[in-house]
Amino acid sequence: MPNLFWILDFEFVSDFEFRVSNLKADMICPNCGHDNLPGSEECGSCLQDLTQLDRPTAQSRVEHSLMEDRVGILKPQKPVTVRPTTTVREAVQIMLARDIGAILVVDTAGKLLGIFSERDLLTKVAGIHQSFSDLPVQQFMTANPETVSAKDTLAFALHKMDVGGYRHMPVVFEGKPAGVISVRDMVRHITQLCREGN
Repeated sequence: MPNLFWILDFEFVSDFEFRVSNLKADMICPNCGHDNLPGSEECGSCLQDLTQLDRPTAQSRVEHSLMEDRVGILKPQKPVTVRPTTTVREAVQIMLARDIGAILVVDTAGKLLGIFSERDLLTKVAGIHQSFSDLPVQQFMTANPETVSAKDTLAFALHKMDVGGYRHMPVVFEGKPAGVISVRDMVRHITQLCREGN
């Protein structure tokens, strides 16, 4: 039985029409039945903890996976890395040879400095610089990219990718690249869950 109820106040306009004039949510305590304000952390009557009532619950296999499974389940691809002084020509050749959409830029200690993707090539290089082939990738990479760890939830990673408009996300461990996930990896995982559900 749900603990959060929506109460609608209707205003009758005519015999056949009505409209919702007020929409409010009531949070009913499962312990004592007290009607609390939405978002209350504890019941105003019996002090029962109500924080669990506001948390979303999974309604399908896909939702459960997004909320509970960790990034590691996607088996992130081993990162392909280059140094900041690598030329754009070399970076593009590596991306083409490996059939990947992004490479990670690291310092001599292996710490992540940036990511150079197909999007960077199209928006920062092509058509803007006449002679870019021998320029360092550091000039065009996205510095200090958003990252996730293998222990983050899929929902957290997907949210970061969606909000930032990223198709590739470095997976790091102690500041060093441990892998890369892509939107394609997420779609494959979700598609597999849907297939298994039938």
